This record gives sequence, C-alpha cells and structure tokens, in this order.
Amino acid sequence: MSYSGGFDDAYSARGRGPNLRLIGALILAVIGIAMYLFETQVNPVTGKRQHIAMSVDQEKALGLQAAPEMAAKMGGVLGPDRDPRAALVSEVGRRIVRDSDASRSPYVGNFHFYLLSDPETVNAFALPGGQVFITAGLFDRLENEAQLAGVLGHEIGHVVNRHTAEQMAKSRLGQMLTLAVGVGASGGDDRGRNAQMIAALVNQVTQLRFSRDDESEADRFGIQFMAQSGYDPTAMLDVMRILKEESKGNRQPEFLATHPLPETRLEEIQALLQSEYPNGVPPSLSKGRTLEGGRVLGRFRGE
Repeated sequence: MSYSGGFDDAYSARGRGPNLRLIGALILAVIGIAMYLFETQVNPVTGKRQHIAMSVDQEKALGLQAAPEMAAKMGGVLGPDRDPRAALVSEVGRRIVRDSDASRSPYVGNFHFYLLSDPETVNAFALPGGQVFITAGLFDRLENEAQLAGVLGHEIGHVVNRHTAEQMAKSRLGQMLTLAVGVGASGGDDRGRNAQMIAALVNQVTQLRFSRDDESEADRFGIQFMAQSGYDPTAMLDVMRILKEESKGNRQPEFLATHPLPETRLEEIQALLQSEYPNGVPPSLSKGRTLEGGRVLGRFRGE
C-alpha cells in the first residue's frame, strides 16, 4: 500500500524525481523569511527591535523624493511666509520635535511640516524620514493649538517608530510567501490560482492588522510627545471627535480599515489618559492658541 502525502509530495506522481515546483516554493519561502528575520535594527527612541526594510538614510531620501508628488496631489504646499496657518504648523511641529523624546530620533534635522492647500480633504500623513503634512481641510476644523499638536504628534509618532519601513519589510515578506504558495500550488488548473489568491488575501488582511496597530501606537506616542511639549493631551480626544464626525456615512468595517474607527481610538485614548493622569491633567499643560475659521488667535502659554 502506498502512502500519498508528507514527503511523497516532494516527488512527481510518476516517481521520476523531485517536484521542482515545491522545491522552488520552499526556496522562495526560506529566502523571504530569512531576509525578514535578519534585517533588524534597534529603535534609538523606543528601544524596540524592529524588522526594517531600509536604512535611516534611505528613509530620508525616499521621503524627500516623494514629498513634492504627494503635495501636488492635494493642491500644493502653502508657504509659511504667506499663510499664518502654515507658519503655525511648522512652529508646532518643530516645538514637539525639540521638546519631546522625538529629539532623540535620527530624523531630527530632517523633519519638515507642511500645510497643504486642499480645503476639502480631511487628512494628515507622514512620509518616512520626517516629511509631515496636514491639509487645510483638517486644519480649519481644529479649534486650538493643542489639537494641532495632537495631529502632528501622531504623525511624528509614525516617523519615530519607523512604521513605513516596518510595513515595507512585512509587505515584502508577504509577497514572497504569496509567490511561494503560487509556485508550489501551480499545476495548470484552478487549484493553484485559487491557492495564490487566498494567500494574497490573507497577506492583505494581515497587513491591515499591522497598520491598525501602528495607528494605535502613533496615538500613544503622539499623546506622550504633545504632553512633553507643554500641550494638554486631552485635546487628542477632540481630534478623534472631529474625525468621527467627518467619517459619518463614509466608512468601511474596521476589520478592513487601515485605521481604527474613531470610536475605537476614542476609547483607547480615554483609557490611556486615565492611566497616565489618574488625578487629572496638570494645569501647566495648555490648549495653546485658539484657532477660529483658519485664523490663529493669541499666544502659546509661557511665551
């Protein structure tokens, strides 16, 4: 009686030798896993050992190269010499980097903060290496400087935690494993194609999960950075309420969303603030200047 399975799968049905498809698939999988496991670096700010797909210098270069194209897609950059909102974005971003643990990151001299002219899109994002953007559509919905600090602190958190470089390493591993499944399962019928499609879907959902974790981590670091810079971290709750209001009627299930839903982030931030400040936020932390219809009013406390 012959047994069909196990190591027999490594040989062709006629027993003429090794199944090259499975051997090739195994080699691809081993290479992908090895590349992922051996490309590790220790983050100087968090102390966390991370799987990283590029060097710090490569992150900086990539971000600088991508910044003009990203800005052009959202109406271009508003200059701080002509727009007081843009000047405030740059000022608050630099304050956070200077006065928080972000100052220990290797990107300190490479951080730049931009206000994009798009008045409709409510968004903020960071490119690897320290290029940070906020749209006029989001800025004009903010009520005070501390809320702006919360948005920028969150994006600085992404940069400091090297989330893009981590995602690229995870994505490359997923692509290699997906390719390995496709090679190993291919046989001229639908079974191989289906196996590859399933593997691709699993990889996609896995990356979404990592991305949501990154967003929560950026929230935590954003709160830490803004408080270290003198801003009231409870303003981050107001930011989440703004995002919640904007997301009404235009959202997808959290399971397939790159960001946690605003309700989820609100709950997480409330729990974090209660843990960090059980007796309330110190009165020395400020909401800063008032923002009204895109105008900047007053001065930051302590200046």
